[in-house]
Amino acid sequence: MRMIHWICGHTRLDKISNEVIRSKLVVASTEDKIRKTRFRWLGHIRRRSMDAPMRRCENLDRPDYKQSRGRPKKSWSKVIRHDVKALGLVKDMAQDRRLWRVIIKVA
Repeated sequence: MRMIHWICGHTRLDKISNEVIRSKLVVASTEDKIRKTRFRWLGHIRRRSMDAPMRRCENLDRPDYKQSRGRPKKSWSKVIRHDVKALGLVKDMAQDRRLWRVIIKVA
């Protein structure tokens, strides 16, 4: 954001919110960019065959795994599940690469 402020000719002392500056330059938020990257990787994984090592690792069961104390860590699959539900997507849409790129595109 510091660079974006500098491009607009503002400093942090001007106290202009990040949303105002992002809308001025038509820049997507960092959260949206990260979500797009996660969905791109999901598309790569979903287009692979079930024999590929990364697809076999999706369904691994770890019976000897003991969870440490405190709040459980967020796993990649849980974050993807949340993002898919939030955007109303289906993971099988990734089979059509062109459609998938259009769907996950960030402004």
